[in-house]
Amino acid sequence: MKTILSTTADNTIGLVHRRVFGNFVEHLGRCVYEGIYDPGSPHSDATGFRTDVIKALRRLGVSTVRYPGGNFVSAYDWRDGIGPCDKRPARVDFAWQSLESNAVGIDEFVSWCKRIDAEPMAAVNLGTLGPAEAAAMLEYCNLDTPTQWVKLRKANGFLEPHGIKLWCLGNEMDGPWQAGQVPAHEYALRANATSKLLKGLDPTIQTIAAGSSGRFMPTYLEWDRQVLERCWDTVDYISAHRYSNNHANNTAEFLAEGVEIDRVISDYAGLIDYVRGLKRSEKRVYLSFDEWNVWYRQTSGDGRWETAPHLLEELYNLEDALVVAQYLNAFIRRADVVKMACLAQAVNVIAPLMTTRDALLKQTNFYPVELIQKWMIGASLRLNGGGAMYKAGKHGEVPVIDSAATFDMGSGRVAISVVNRSVDSSHEVRFKVLDRNLGTIAIATQLTGKDAKQTNTFESPTAIVPQPASASVEGNELHITLPSMSHAVVCVETRER
Repeated sequence: MKTILSTTADNTIGLVHRRVFGNFVEHLGRCVYEGIYDPGSPHSDATGFRTDVIKALRRLGVSTVRYPGGNFVSAYDWRDGIGPCDKRPARVDFAWQSLESNAVGIDEFVSWCKRIDAEPMAAVNLGTLGPAEAAAMLEYCNLDTPTQWVKLRKANGFLEPHGIKLWCLGNEMDGPWQAGQVPAHEYALRANATSKLLKGLDPTIQTIAAGSSGRFMPTYLEWDRQVLERCWDTVDYISAHRYSNNHANNTAEFLAEGVEIDRVISDYAGLIDYVRGLKRSEKRVYLSFDEWNVWYRQTSGDGRWETAPHLLEELYNLEDALVVAQYLNAFIRRADVVKMACLAQAVNVIAPLMTTRDALLKQTNFYPVELIQKWMIGASLRLNGGGAMYKAGKHGEVPVIDSAATFDMGSGRVAISVVNRSVDSSHEVRFKVLDRNLGTIAIATQLTGKDAKQTNTFESPTAIVPQPASASVEGNELHITLPSMSHAVVCVETRER
């Protein structure tokens, strides 16, 4: 089978923003405690944070980290997590029926973000708290005034403002599982008031309105329409969430998941344009895809009122990694709309990294993120052409190849990310950049395997890892041969014709 793709270096969609390679840390299960923070581990430093996790997340190129939730934030009081640790109150966590020690709070989180070279994205509680508490949090984090919360931050040892620029206005407030769930119009009023208040205190920040929890919700897009119409002038992004699943245990169907990801982005692009037209506005609002991953095996939220219970510890396989690659391809293809995204989550909880007290494991879904964030930089390119199709169950007929490409003007490099969705056939991709001469291949790497269900484990940590891909430049055309069920990233030097 063969797919032929072409483009030109000036046929751009938009710049690929580094913020699409973000991550998510929630006080859930073992993400924070025994994940990023584990004073008892031999891999932890004097502050209690695991240096092996820090190293792995730096390698993953994490740009932005959303914190502290997630469902957790809707019953969380940020004030419980500041000051001397021995004075912080332990609390029950409504969202995950767990115990929260508050040993890690906003100060520790921001300090940790600096160590992984990531930008913090703070979420505020608009479920059981409101605008006043959010404003106090921003004052504490961002201002340098002779006022109560700033004085307290300095007394806690943080003399300089944290300078957090991204603020999420609650989380999934349409969900019946959410503490403080409200109808769209009520959330919109609350979010609009909070955004106004926060920006009044610090005009340099950007805010993200909570969009619908997903396409499965009966109010999908209608919720978002009401929120955008009310909040258009005060917010910068609206959020989208999606978790993919293979409940049907149908690999061929599951590997067409990119079609659904594209549909979600297209839905929001149309809605944003509609509200912009309705408002007769010159302003742009963008999409923050700030929760995404494969998640369906480990779904219980019952923490049995324990600290750091083992919750949502999904073990990822090859087919999951290929779907993760398709998420990132979709974000790159719609770089005009998607400006932020957060893989959920960082460690142990539906995550690319797993830990024991003594060891760290890179799951299969670690590698497509690592490859794409490293090489797919610059401007997203519009691809023309196509090739073979296949029947993918409920998705109908879809292309065998899922692809995205970028051009970096500074280096002159063109990169292409391609997924072969076929479960049993290899595939050749031929790729031309019509206004550039192709030169040396800088990287040609793929992730593949013969078993869609193959995982990495602590006993066998390298079962699915990147390996050299078959790629060559022939007659100014890039040829890539992809085995079945594979993802490849190829980057090639180019020069003007």
